[in-house]
Amino acid sequence: MSAALRYLSTRGASPVATLSEAIAAGLAPDGGLYVPDHLPTLSIEDFKIGGSLAETAASLLTPFFAGDALASELPAICAAALTFPTPLRPLPQHPHTSVLELFHGPTAAFKDVGARFLAASLRRVRGDHATPLTILVATSGDTGAAVGAAFHRQPGIEVVILYPDGRVSPRQAHQLGCFGDNVQALRVQGRFDDCQRMVKAALNDAALQAKSPLSSANSISLGRLLPQMSYYAHAALTWWHKHHEPLNVIVPTGNLGNALAAVWVRAMGLPLGQIRLACNANTTLPDFFAGQDYAPREAVATLANAMDVGAPSNFERLRWTFPQVDVLREQLQAHSVDDQTISATIAMHAREHGEVFCPHTATAMHLLNQLRAAGDDASWAVVATAHPAKFESVVEPLIGKPVEVPSALAAMLQRSASAESMAAEDGVLRGWLLEKAAQHVEAAS
Repeated sequence: MSAALRYLSTRGASPVATLSEAIAAGLAPDGGLYVPDHLPTLSIEDFKIGGSLAETAASLLTPFFAGDALASELPAICAAALTFPTPLRPLPQHPHTSVLELFHGPTAAFKDVGARFLAASLRRVRGDHATPLTILVATSGDTGAAVGAAFHRQPGIEVVILYPDGRVSPRQAHQLGCFGDNVQALRVQGRFDDCQRMVKAALNDAALQAKSPLSSANSISLGRLLPQMSYYAHAALTWWHKHHEPLNVIVPTGNLGNALAAVWVRAMGLPLGQIRLACNANTTLPDFFAGQDYAPREAVATLANAMDVGAPSNFERLRWTFPQVDVLREQLQAHSVDDQTISATIAMHAREHGEVFCPHTATAMHLLNQLRAAGDDASWAVVATAHPAKFESVVEPLIGKPVEVPSALAAMLQRSASAESMAAEDGVLRGWLLEKAAQHVEAAS
């Protein structure tokens, strides 16, 4: 048995943490993101041939959990969280093309994987804790609903979802506000980056944390990032056993969590090949990988709204993984896809192939189309991050017909929904959280 991993901050100024402590905290005390002191290595032989996604996840994550209080619970956590398929479905237009469908969970987006795993982990970490823990989550569309669904009515947990008002789809907004009970949605009068900044400021506020214990369920949370590695490992292993070659992937990305999960799986030694990042008109990452200095900027609104991120948090983890810039740029490529191209890609695939994709998945499909047009005949999987029914106002006019709504999403849309408006100011959120904490104290007395 290898020694237990230690968990450090990307900024290097926080004490070493156990995995349970890192998951519970969300953000490191110095404002950095938790990472293991090294990435373990695994081989294909470490995994059961034909195993389930939950079994693959348990094998993959065992080294990360070794020596932690949660180690014995890992199989149960995986079994509780990963109850829906993430199929690698062949696309008919090309013999070496697949789509990795990650939208078969309760809220029809890939965020369900990490959110459900985090909820199952925190339930075990906290036990019967007297003081409620407030989960803060900034969302550009899909994360908030997945976290709300995963933690809805979980004792001892409250969820506060911040989303940019008017910058998510109508159905996404409805999902965010439809839970009630222990889940509160806040419509922030700003961009996603404002929401993310407000959450980080609250998590870094020691005085606030003393009165209102806080954690995060964004992709800054290690408890969300680690399980997202499982579907890449599972897809790569499935492909390897069938074709005896690595699987290349094109990942739509905004905050870099989903893409980083693929990068870590490959770095651990599993058979993933090339990793391409598909971005929308927010060009922070494409500009960097093209050779420019890393320069976060304000996000611009696009049709692929869940990727409207100008300052991707997980870039810190990416730089930790590859400290040398030239080495990092050898590992990945990132490309920008504008709204006009997203629309054209959705319409073309529906018309010519009968395939309907969400705007985010369409960015990756466009990159694949470019590769094929240039003569690339390699095996590629496009990562489908959300169901197109979540974006009916964009997709349906382009394909000329309604998109069938998955049953779980349809049930959410039947509920009433509400969200409270909030200014895009750190101090406003701080005051709101302190008022909530005071209400809890009063109610308990």
